[in-house]
Amino acid sequence: MPVNRDQVLHEAMRLLDDEGLDALTLRALAARLGVQAPTLYWHVKNKAALLDALADAIMDEAIAAIPAPAQDGDGREWLLAALSQLRAAMLRHRDGARIVSGARYSMRRADFSELAMATLVDRGTDLHHARLLVLAGERYTVGFVLEEQSPAPDAPDVDIAALQARFPVATRAITEYFTAGHTADDLYRDIARLVLNLPDETR
Repeated sequence: MPVNRDQVLHEAMRLLDDEGLDALTLRALAARLGVQAPTLYWHVKNKAALLDALADAIMDEAIAAIPAPAQDGDGREWLLAALSQLRAAMLRHRDGARIVSGARYSMRRADFSELAMATLVDRGTDLHHARLLVLAGERYTVGFVLEEQSPAPDAPDVDIAALQARFPVATRAITEYFTAGHTADDLYRDIARLVLNLPDETR
């Protein structure tokens, strides 16, 4: 039974979500679709093109969820909202950040950057600063999710008291932050506000 490009990409995303990026091969994808691997080349010329298409699909999700910018303000709060949607879109897919970070030719990722920069510039940010803000925000967000989606290592056999003695300031900072009821989502937003030079809402 013939397949079209949309079916190929849909099944590729399902394979990614089910088994992860390392299991995503053209041979495995062809087997799930019930076709021979060469059939896929009519729709994606190689694995790199497939990964770029998946990155575009993840970026489509992010862009579709971005709220309209407010009429007032300089756009940085809006940029934080846009970056939060990027994080959410990557988290919805297993290894989503690895897909997006490796997509060198994703036009939708470029569309995200263009929209973000244009919104800042339209609200008075000079082009140079707008580019740096967007670049910093995007790279921070992708890096944060890469760490979130990394497999948890086996718990080391460590002496907690010794760690607390060696890193007293870090231990106190982490303990105070999370015992106050903060979550990983709060941590993402609080650091993003620092990256974007927005007021610290935890104080």
